[in-house]
Amino acid sequence: MAQNNSIKKIASASFLGAFLEWYDFFLYGTASAVVLNKLFFPSSDPMVGTLAAFGSLASGYLIRPIGGIVFGHFGDRLGRKKVLAITMILMGGVTFLIGLLPTYESIGIWAPTLLIFLRLIQGFALGGEYGGASLLLIEHAPREKRGFWGGVLQAATPLGALAASGIFAIVASLEESVFLSIGWRIPFLISIVLTIVGLFVRFRIEETPAFKEIKETGTEERFPLLELFRSYSKNIWIALGARLSEGVSFNIFNVFVITYVTTHLGLPNSTALFGVSISSGIAALFSPLFGMLSDKFGRKKVYLFGAIWFIAFAYPFFALLDTKIGLVIYIAIAMGYVLSTTPMFSIQSVFFSEMFGTRVRYTGLSFVYQLAGVLAGLTPLISTSLLLYNNGNPLYVIVFMIGIGLITMISTMLTKETYKLDVSEIEAEMQVVESKQLGEKHS
Repeated sequence: MAQNNSIKKIASASFLGAFLEWYDFFLYGTASAVVLNKLFFPSSDPMVGTLAAFGSLASGYLIRPIGGIVFGHFGDRLGRKKVLAITMILMGGVTFLIGLLPTYESIGIWAPTLLIFLRLIQGFALGGEYGGASLLLIEHAPREKRGFWGGVLQAATPLGALAASGIFAIVASLEESVFLSIGWRIPFLISIVLTIVGLFVRFRIEETPAFKEIKETGTEERFPLLELFRSYSKNIWIALGARLSEGVSFNIFNVFVITYVTTHLGLPNSTALFGVSISSGIAALFSPLFGMLSDKFGRKKVYLFGAIWFIAFAYPFFALLDTKIGLVIYIAIAMGYVLSTTPMFSIQSVFFSEMFGTRVRYTGLSFVYQLAGVLAGLTPLISTSLLLYNNGNPLYVIVFMIGIGLITMISTMLTKETYKLDVSEIEAEMQVVESKQLGEKHS
């Protein structure tokens, strides 16, 4: 019972911190599709302004691998807890500053320049958040419930998206002049209060047992990134391929869909925002469920289900959107996000963390997630460009989705199941791999 209470406390702290940082990050994505294109990247053509805004959105994803490497290095050497406090301070502070920025009308080119600079810091910070928050909980969790607790933590992501899109839906309902002057800033400014609360909660939890053991024995890796590539190069490539569909699908069903519905179909902002909000709420409920299923049937089967649905649903998704019927659009977004993105994302942290040893696990999980996230961040930009190139026909976007889905499906099939192994057994397997590769190197 004591262990159960402890894991609940750790899960609560990890969840709250992850929720706040994902709220900060997704807030920018929602704002890019709704208001930043107008205030920071003005253009006579709305789609061109949107492309510029999505370009700034992508900058946050481009810097995330560097953040993953830097924070992963120190997370594997100094501990998960300390690094997570730094990433939270950076995320909350930068989000607050974005809410204070003057617009293009006030300071000209400096407005988008400062916006992109702050977005880069935001992406750099998030590069270290995902791996640390995941390991802080997973390395505390019992073997038979690793998937479930990983799914609980992952629910923070759709809830962060829900909070971001929900608050924006509220402020977007204000009179347009009020929204464009003050309203859009409110969701960014309140981030500072949430950050203070999150820091207080996170400082109250302990370092993970797995890292404590490494620290006590003095066996922490001096250069985690080098060791990662030396011993786990195959797992890196497999995990990168598996990660692609999750990242691309999320940005299709949560970001690009807003532009498609509003700019291309000509429907109100509230239609897409409400649809994203509904699907995010449902996804948060389903995330622990998919985690439980992975504990019972294995990570591969659950992950494959999401990848296959992403491929199969690509064409029907746009067909449903093109009906321009609000209820049908809500159903389309929910079917995409809940049945494709969520099965993959809910178990992704535990699935990938089981591919790497403790000494490089923070670096491995962060590096894989963030590097593949570069393509994910470019998805709205790529999809919007493909839509423009094909005169508004989403066919090329559909082909893009199917291609990414196939890569993920093949990569997932190449992975090895570890859901029945405890931490010591996983470590033993990793040590065998390391010994074999070290022997090959010397020979």
